[in-house]
Amino acid sequence: MLFRKDIDPRCAYCARGCKVGAREIMCRKKGIVDPEYHCRAFVYDPLLREPPAPIKLDTSRLSEEDFKL
Repeated sequence: MLFRKDIDPRCAYCARGCKVGAREIMCRKKGIVDPEYHCRAFVYDPLLREPPAPIKLDTSRLSEEDFKL
């Protein structure tokens, strides 16, 4: 997921930008921009991507018999 080729470009995970605040990115080319913004100088940095939260296990429908061999 993080290393796929067909990602939507965003300044939030561009190598030319760094996070300044909760909703601001400091871009070397454009200055202060929104994390959703992107320009032609976009360079993907997979280490800046935040993976989606893992799915929580719904244990309300499980019983003791589900865990017996």
